[in-house]
Amino acid sequence: MFMSTSEEKEIEIAVVETTEETPVTAAAASACDQQERCAFAKKTSIGGQAVIEGVMMRGPKKTALSVRMQDGTIDTETWENRKFAISKYPFIRGVFNFTVTMVQGYKTLMKSAEKAGFEEEPSEFEKKLEKIFGDKLYKIITVIAAVIAVGLAVVLFMLVPAWIASLTENFIPETFRTVIEGVIKIAVFILYVYLTSLLSDIKRVYQYHGAEHKTIACYEAGEELTPENVAKHKRFHPRCGTSFMLIVLIISILVFSLPFVPWDNLFLRVVIKLALLPVITSLAYEVIKLAGRHDNFFTRIISAPGMWLQRITTNEPDRSQIEVAIASMEEVIPKDDSDKW
Repeated sequence: MFMSTSEEKEIEIAVVETTEETPVTAAAASACDQQERCAFAKKTSIGGQAVIEGVMMRGPKKTALSVRMQDGTIDTETWENRKFAISKYPFIRGVFNFTVTMVQGYKTLMKSAEKAGFEEEPSEFEKKLEKIFGDKLYKIITVIAAVIAVGLAVVLFMLVPAWIASLTENFIPETFRTVIEGVIKIAVFILYVYLTSLLSDIKRVYQYHGAEHKTIACYEAGEELTPENVAKHKRFHPRCGTSFMLIVLIISILVFSLPFVPWDNLFLRVVIKLALLPVITSLAYEVIKLAGRHDNFFTRIISAPGMWLQRITTNEPDRSQIEVAIASMEEVIPKDDSDKW
């Protein structure tokens, strides 16, 4: 069947009109997709930690540990969180939650090393200790390691900075001496973080750290947790533990400037500073919580130093590391939206 010339022109016009409408429809679909993502975007209370060849995620109800095994598979272990009423009260919750996080973080770190196959064959001395102490050996080693860590922290972040700052007592006022002391502590912390970042094993941990941040950011953006979606997000997050430690050091400068923290007796100064640590930790916890919950000019200023430091403590992860972080994250996302801030 043949068509007239006028009918052919009408068909051509219809084709052109349809083609011209396509970009508008695509733009509208893109706008709808953006609106849909914004509708699902939220701030979450879920946090995590990079471990040996894996990521630990802690949600409001469950904690998950995902580790990349030597055969390439991902092993994921979950357990229910213990609930404590004290963890809900402002300021008090800071010290409590920090302690719980440190204890759980150490345990998951050791567990991940075991799962990833990083544990070496025990020496004869270790076998003898295990024979003597039995199941209690792990707890004893944990306590000894904690005591050594606290001792080193006191020396590096309290005694040494205070001693160096005290050398300026003849020509610098006490308030400025406290600032010098604080700057030295921050410098020691940054130097420690930088030196550890040069170790090959730590570099991989920092890659998993980046994967953890990216996964949480993707979830907060309301996007599907796929390696492609996660990879495009930034590896920096305001609720990072690195930021928390830096805020602790900054707040300590202000608190230790108070008149009842003496300079004439270094031993007494260290004792009082140790007694004030719970106060400083609580204040820092509330600040980091505020920065994670809100995004405005004030919280960006608070988060800026920690976000800069995360350029050292996080590295860009590869696809396999992102997959591990996603596996851990998916296990702790609650169905009742109880992680929403």
